[in-house]
Amino acid sequence: MEQFEGDTNNGVVIKKEYDVLVRKIDSLWTNAKSRAASAVNTELLDANWETGKYIVEFEQQGNVRAEYGKKLIIQLAKDLTARRGRGFSRSNIIYMRKFYLCFPKGETMSHLLTWSHYFELLKCEDEMERQFYFQEAITQKWKVRELRRQIKSSLFHRIALSSDKKGVLELSRQGHTVMTAEDIIHDPFVLEFTGLEKKRRYKESDLEKALLDNMEKFLLELGRGFAFYGRQYVMPIGGRQFKVDLVFYNCILKCYVLLDLKRNEITHHDIGQMNLYLNYFKTEVCMPDDNPPIGIVLGSRRDEVLMEYALEGITNQLFTARYQLYLPRKEELQAQLDRLLNETEI
Repeated sequence: MEQFEGDTNNGVVIKKEYDVLVRKIDSLWTNAKSRAASAVNTELLDANWETGKYIVEFEQQGNVRAEYGKKLIIQLAKDLTARRGRGFSRSNIIYMRKFYLCFPKGETMSHLLTWSHYFELLKCEDEMERQFYFQEAITQKWKVRELRRQIKSSLFHRIALSSDKKGVLELSRQGHTVMTAEDIIHDPFVLEFTGLEKKRRYKESDLEKALLDNMEKFLLELGRGFAFYGRQYVMPIGGRQFKVDLVFYNCILKCYVLLDLKRNEITHHDIGQMNLYLNYFKTEVCMPDDNPPIGIVLGSRRDEVLMEYALEGITNQLFTARYQLYLPRKEELQAQLDRLLNETEI
């Protein structure tokens, strides 16, 4: 704005005041659009829920026999599309009906999520699994693609299998609460986003680079509270230099998290090496208000008995976990979870 530029102090003051005016108006309209979008989302969700309610109530009044249920949806899709246009496909109407059935009390649904979120959630047939992703999507503020990826990678099952029966039920009620070091461990970690093929020969440095190239997705896989700190972190000890592959800081646990990548099976030597790194970090890196660091050795395989002996007596927070370069089979994970839940009565 040339008319506000000049050599006088008054001109400079006016220019600064004008800039403040622009920022205020810009902020006003940004917030207004955000509130408008939120209001539209609220109305859309309520309308979808009400539509599902009308359909279910119509069915329950005896107007539709079971064998005509599919015909009802097909006819509704045709008639509503003719009246209202797009948005009333057979698939959408089926999910509107399911929306009401899964959230029969309107107050239990959240307007913090969009219809696209619910569309993904309603694909989960298991109620515990659906409730877990529902809680996590709200808490983590997942975008739809992030929610879709977590469902596809069976995050619920992977976390649930590291819990007891009571813990599984708690997951479905409250989501995944990070309270201890154990809470950040998934087994396996799923790294399909790296693009590395399972059968291809690759080096540990290839895996590290692939993770760095996809850091946003890797942080999503790691879970809540992680911030990337550095790669190949150098630790000078006894005239030698040691390097840990990746270092993160977890803002919830208030501690450093050290990650070492192993292309093959985790060995007892890897455990000792990570223990060395943790001792160095405790003494040389951590601040007085930091909690003790956590170490994770991430490998493609591990021998449970060997790991038991290797970790015996270690006082540091040191864990081993497997990774997969492909999505786990949900059927196998579900079978394992069913066995866990059926061991004794809940």
